[in-house]
Amino acid sequence: MKKLVLLFVCLNLSAQVSKVEPPMWWSGMHNTNLMLTLYGDGLAEYEVTSNNLTITDVVRLESKNYLFVYLDLATTKPGNYQLVLEHSQKASIQIPYELMERREGSAERKGYDSSDFIYLIMPDRFANGDPSNDAHPELLDKPNRKDPWARHGGDLQGIIDHLDYIGELGVTAIWNTPVAEDNDPSGSYHMYAASDVYQIDRRFGSNDLYKKLSAEMKKRNMKLIMDYVVNHWSLEHYMIKDLPAADWINQWDTYTETSHAKEIFTDPYAAESDVKLLIDGWFVESMADLNQKQPQLLSYLTQNAIWWVEYADLSGYRVDTYPYNSRDEITQWTKAIMDEYPNFSIVAESWVINPIHLSYWQKDSPIAAMSGFNSQVTHVKDFALFAAVQDIYQGDTPWWEQKMNKIYKVFQNDFVYANPNDLIVFLENHDTSRINEIASEFYQYKLVTTLLATVRGVPQTYYGTEINMRGAKEKGDADLRRDFPGGWPSDTRTAFNKAGRTEVENNYFDFTAQLFNWRKNEPVIHFGKTMHYAPQNEVYVYFRYTDNKTIMVVLNANDEDQTLNMQRFNQRIGSAQMGKDVFSDAVTPLTGQLPIPANSAKIISFNTP
Repeated sequence: MKKLVLLFVCLNLSAQVSKVEPPMWWSGMHNTNLMLTLYGDGLAEYEVTSNNLTITDVVRLESKNYLFVYLDLATTKPGNYQLVLEHSQKASIQIPYELMERREGSAERKGYDSSDFIYLIMPDRFANGDPSNDAHPELLDKPNRKDPWARHGGDLQGIIDHLDYIGELGVTAIWNTPVAEDNDPSGSYHMYAASDVYQIDRRFGSNDLYKKLSAEMKKRNMKLIMDYVVNHWSLEHYMIKDLPAADWINQWDTYTETSHAKEIFTDPYAAESDVKLLIDGWFVESMADLNQKQPQLLSYLTQNAIWWVEYADLSGYRVDTYPYNSRDEITQWTKAIMDEYPNFSIVAESWVINPIHLSYWQKDSPIAAMSGFNSQVTHVKDFALFAAVQDIYQGDTPWWEQKMNKIYKVFQNDFVYANPNDLIVFLENHDTSRINEIASEFYQYKLVTTLLATVRGVPQTYYGTEINMRGAKEKGDADLRRDFPGGWPSDTRTAFNKAGRTEVENNYFDFTAQLFNWRKNEPVIHFGKTMHYAPQNEVYVYFRYTDNKTIMVVLNANDEDQTLNMQRFNQRIGSAQMGKDVFSDAVTPLTGQLPIPANSAKIISFNTP
């Protein structure tokens, strides 16, 4: 009976500690220091001791409910350990803590590069593999598939169930929009307002299921990319409801929205007040703007990002709203991750069109070097190319100009990048009109998708584009994020297999699969050099080449058939006489005149002379 009473007391006292984060850690990390965050009523009144963990510091902030415990793990082996919280007038609290062994080769993990093809998924709208988790009693936003702005029930199991479908397209990496818990009362399906950054949203599944997704992808030689938000959290996050310190978030006398002036870091004349407005202003009222200059918060964010890499065996991050963060601190965050994983990949979302401003955020940028800055970010999104493609189909082209010059001029600016191959190239994402909405004909899709697959950089597509899914930005974001047909048990048909797709959908799917499966096995496209020729009569020609192989790409955006004088391209064709058409396997002469049908794309492969 005495043992039973003691056990009850111990369990009751332990309930005072509601959060221990990170929930576990690993031995043998590059950075051997760890900050444990302990949260519970009145914890700041306790002293922290341990017989077998080296405590170097304990920090208390304004809230009496937090302890930040710093550990030195340089010589600590994997195992189960214990912290003891002691109080002069209260019973002590014992906190178990596990230090795990790292998986073999964890530090050397390889990120994504220009040999990859990334498939972007919004999980809530892709497939519902487990209807039992559509709602959760502790989470506020409930499913209603009839409401385009509500949650629809897509989840991680739905993605796992359709990995083979995704693989058919030649995809080698998957970027999901955020999957950490978002407990906003409405509109939470987009998931960009995290309320618990250590917990996969239980309407998507569980942390274990996320690990399973990663493992299933590894079996298929696919890489998992997590969408991470450093800039803001949901108002429902426990650290926002109970701020550890007033400076944990950026606060104003009245609600103040960010200026969105993302080019400001490359502006030599920028006023300090304008920089502050960009960084400290809030994105929206429902997402608290985090102050990365607060040292405990920065450590918390850094450790959380590293924790997910180790826990879920990630290959990369896509970081949302990158320029909105405090510049030097987000650079520290990035560098800490890259120090742990030198071959890892991080792409910054910097939604700016000018390549000069894009280059600034790429590692070893010659533009940033002018001011002594280096972001440490391996990749940036190529919004310049995205905007050029959009402008071809939505913008005006003066009578003296060619619309294909818009693309040509993008590549003329590649000298501003440290490595143009480390650009993520894309035609759309979850925040833009779908490419099939603005380039609505199949021939247009073939032309721009051929561009996407053959230029420098890492190509990224968006779920459903391969079956001609559409959506217009002017109709609202929900229209860009329609449910994938066949992803729900109640759907009357499925586009996940050939028999369920329409003839048009199969045309799109088959073309995409043929193109990107070809690309998957072409190192000349992944890492080869580029030479291009100024467009003539709306025909843009460029070459990707190595010492052994050459690929000639012809994009004819003219409404009329064109004929190429192949002598113009002698610098690259040299003495080669014949090539092979990648789409048809037909032998193609590389001399004389080459007819190119209106509004078409052609890829010709041949051995470099």
